[in-house]
Amino acid sequence: MTAMRIQSACEEAPVSSDLELIARLLPLQGARVLELGCGRALTTRRLAENFPISELIATEVDRIQHEKNLQIRDLPQVTFQYGGAEAIDQPDASIDAVIMLKSLHHVPVDRMMQALREIHRVLKPAGLAYLCEPVYAGAFNDILRLFNDEQRVRQVAFSTVQDAVAAGLFELVDEIFFDDLRRFQSFGEFEELVLGATHSQYQLDEALYARVKAAFLLHIGPEGIAEFRSPHRVDLLRRPA
Repeated sequence: MTAMRIQSACEEAPVSSDLELIARLLPLQGARVLELGCGRALTTRRLAENFPISELIATEVDRIQHEKNLQIRDLPQVTFQYGGAEAIDQPDASIDAVIMLKSLHHVPVDRMMQALREIHRVLKPAGLAYLCEPVYAGAFNDILRLFNDEQRVRQVAFSTVQDAVAAGLFELVDEIFFDDLRRFQSFGEFEELVLGATHSQYQLDEALYARVKAAFLLHIGPEGIAEFRSPHRVDLLRRPA
């Protein structure tokens, strides 16, 4: 079994994306897939439009964003559900693959293990869970931690996955490290997508706002775009058969 690490020993990992890795790692042909914490449903759309999934259930715990997702009418194989990973509204052993993108660390700390138990419950025997979490490193993380330091919750998320594997809920199939390229056309876009995200209420006073903006503007390139290599870790887990 591959040893679990919270981050890669290499300074830079290969550039990839969740969509590329999901296409390579998950059996999606005719699959019933559960995406936990779908956010603005951007990956949901890409999954539904690019892969032969029979049904995709996409959940979101942010009520405001969930209501917006319900207005999406052109993805007939997608069902949007309101709720958190710690209480999944699906029958036992009914899901072929679970996808959780950068959302496990958003589950309340005292409910993270329950979330993993729920993923185990709804997966079919030998079903796979693709859990992607941001690594606490890199320039983008340095900006985020000015107003939202997630070091502790990311550590707890990793430790909880370790505990779930040790307890036999899952087998660790693989652990993959990659850098995701994030681009922002302006600070205004960063402000809208990150500071203005409805799942969190960030309270930035004038001085902190100025610090965040100044830190962001240091990364504006000659074309006016800010680009970040954001390190991530994927834990590919299998429910034991």
